[in-house]
Amino acid sequence: MPETYVVSSPIGVFALNREGEIEEKALFQKDVSAAVAALSALQRGEMIEQLEKIVSSLKSKGFDSFVFEDPRLGKAARSLLGVQVDVRRAERLTSTFKARLVEVAVETGFAETPTEFKMWVREVTNSLARAQVRRATARQDLQIVQGVLALDDLDKTMNLYATRIREWYGLHFPELSGLVSRHETYMRLILRFGDRINFDTASLTEIGFAEGDSEAIVQAVSDSLGAEITEEDLAPIRSMSEVVLNMYEIRRNLESRLEELMGECAPNITGLVGSSIGARLLALGGGLERLARMPASTIQVLGAETALFRFLKTGSPPPKHGIIFQSPLIHQAKRWQRGKIARALAGKLAIAARLDAFSDRYQGDHLKRDVERRVDEIQRYRRSLVKPRRKKNGDRG
Repeated sequence: MPETYVVSSPIGVFALNREGEIEEKALFQKDVSAAVAALSALQRGEMIEQLEKIVSSLKSKGFDSFVFEDPRLGKAARSLLGVQVDVRRAERLTSTFKARLVEVAVETGFAETPTEFKMWVREVTNSLARAQVRRATARQDLQIVQGVLALDDLDKTMNLYATRIREWYGLHFPELSGLVSRHETYMRLILRFGDRINFDTASLTEIGFAEGDSEAIVQAVSDSLGAEITEEDLAPIRSMSEVVLNMYEIRRNLESRLEELMGECAPNITGLVGSSIGARLLALGGGLERLARMPASTIQVLGAETALFRFLKTGSPPPKHGIIFQSPLIHQAKRWQRGKIARALAGKLAIAARLDAFSDRYQGDHLKRDVERRVDEIQRYRRSLVKPRRKKNGDRG
């Protein structure tokens, strides 16, 4: 059965027989950008003109089996060109061929001299590396990772600023901090009213406060123990409040964008645990592909690294869950059920991550139903025995 080995190189695609001799060739254009585009497509497992030309020519000559080292490329050739494909390594043959690639380039007329060939290879490989870096940085899952980190930075900064503003404005109206818990609402009140004497029931009700809350704030104004404040002292407090409110708006926009990206990049993970938890899993995992290569047991404890290291170092109880604890399926369950539910959810998350990373299929709803069925089973269990108390050093058995 005639068999040929398909090998790509910086100058084109070659088909070799078992002795390493060239059966067919299809050279790239003498244009760096065109060669880089073709090589990039091959790396992604996509069919290119040169490969199609070689396979079609050899089929007409009676070759019916083609050997590829890249399984994705072999799959594309099988489905698009209808040929028999074998995927296996042929290191000796390909390394021998690449060692004499300078001679091949000169013999085929692709390069006039070995020096010209080496310059071409250097330019193509540098351009290919830059294209790979651009492609990596353009990955949407990395945008999600950076977005989640930005959300965390915003939260820390907003809390820091809000605490400072509450303490500062508290010199003038200390009672307000106990009556208004939400930082964003507190900042809006400062911008709207400024001096405490400007607070009135009608205005507070107009901006959404319940009548009872409005009356409580106005009563606190009359009983306040705070010091008087001038417009000059209020000005920096108001400026900082405006900055914090702008951060809240940025945060809302960023959350909305992350939700869109998660729907595009990781629909199965989103369908299973939602965009917020899913985005944090991607951030903790270092990206979608890295998350997809993790076992379920690792996904289960992502975000609980401190407790995990403490368990490894001191022998304290191991963590049963990390960031996935935020899923209502886990944190709304009874304490003794959470470990089982976390294992079930982590197993489905591992499948969801692989579907998102390596296929276009959407199974998020199906995976969620499977987890919910498993949770129902766990919740029907009865805790028949109380776990024995862990023995301490010195206890007698």
